[in-house]
Amino acid sequence: MSETESLERWIERQYPIAVTNMLRSISATDITKPRPGFGQTIVPARGSVVASPVPASYDPDPDYFFHWYRDSAVVMDALRLVETEEASEHFCDFVNFSLSLNELRGVDLVDDKSWRDGVAEDFRQFVREDHDLASVTVRGETRVNPDGSLDISRWNRPQYDGIAARVLTVLRWARSRGPFGGLNDDAVSELLDEDIRFVLAHWREPSYDIWEEEKAHHYYTLRLQCAALEEGAAWLAGQGDPESAHQARAAALDIRGRLDHYWHHEPGYYRSRLTEDGKPTPKDLDIAVILAAIHAAGASPAHSPADARVEKTLDALDAVFEADYDINHDRPAGRGPALGRYRGDEYYSGGAYYFSTHAAAEFCYLRAAVLKAEDPEAAARLKARGDGYLETIRAFTPEDGEMSEQFDRKTGEHTSAKHLAWSYAGFISAVEARRAA
Repeated sequence: MSETESLERWIERQYPIAVTNMLRSISATDITKPRPGFGQTIVPARGSVVASPVPASYDPDPDYFFHWYRDSAVVMDALRLVETEEASEHFCDFVNFSLSLNELRGVDLVDDKSWRDGVAEDFRQFVREDHDLASVTVRGETRVNPDGSLDISRWNRPQYDGIAARVLTVLRWARSRGPFGGLNDDAVSELLDEDIRFVLAHWREPSYDIWEEEKAHHYYTLRLQCAALEEGAAWLAGQGDPESAHQARAAALDIRGRLDHYWHHEPGYYRSRLTEDGKPTPKDLDIAVILAAIHAAGASPAHSPADARVEKTLDALDAVFEADYDINHDRPAGRGPALGRYRGDEYYSGGAYYFSTHAAAEFCYLRAAVLKAEDPEAAARLKARGDGYLETIRAFTPEDGEMSEQFDRKTGEHTSAKHLAWSYAGFISAVEARRAA
């Protein structure tokens, strides 16, 4: 980082780097990922989005060569903001790839067990059992292989936020960049119809959180499901299905009432989860709440960037990571704290995440845009706060612009997955929110 370069100049330089690096994860058909332990060789299909295009096998970097429903929706939503010639083509490929997953049936892997012969003996402990495969609901999966096959590894499932995120992404594309012509428009309609109905059928069920660690009722998941059903209701009505539209609106209203119960009055923040036994957990204060506000967005003042309680939640997160991370101690004036996921995180370095710190900046810019007419002073404060987070991102981004998943809480060195697509998507979304603010 150049000490004399302004933040604006750095953003101008970093933005095309982020776009180029994010595009490496979309339709990465030129990359082959061997998984010899699982007896697999994965070549991505067009329309798939790998979380990281850098093949790894926990050696030491994690294997993120998967198409996560949530990550792919976040990346495609960021792509919508970018002026590139291939953006619409990538989106149509993404829709068609998503529809192709409807053909996946776990029972096929139960009926024909020959694939198990290719699994190395020391990897069999990591492979899904027949009863798990037999109960597969494709949209309840956390992730799939980017070649369009089922993930055969044991993983925490079900996870329901990803399909809700996909509804929102596809609706935003349809509103702002459509129509896409002929069969592509038909595919968009088919995917939206199936995804909205899936959200409507499953929103009451507990699922694993955004980090795939704990089964409960989660603020992030419910907030995205609420937004997907609110916006999906209008789409269903436009398709001539008033009865389903009414059901979606009623469910969204129910969810909004439930979200209010996540407010933890005494400490003053939104809890990230309500466990089945009702007991608090160390993960109650979680950046997932901020991510929920920016990913769901919406015009309603509650549970959005317009919600002062979400800002209080960010205040509480700042305090935690200012205390816990060495890289936040004695930082220069004008730099905000680097943010992680939740206190006590032990994944890799348990450090700061690019997408967490980007999310804080984006929230501040979005909230500044909401307040600029009625309270210009507060809007200016929030804009400066958002810039502080981006100054920290700048401080820990090397000259070549690479963004991994984490940067170490003590040293600032990159850890975990390299070239994480979500890291670049978060930067793009934050910059676009800054421009709007």
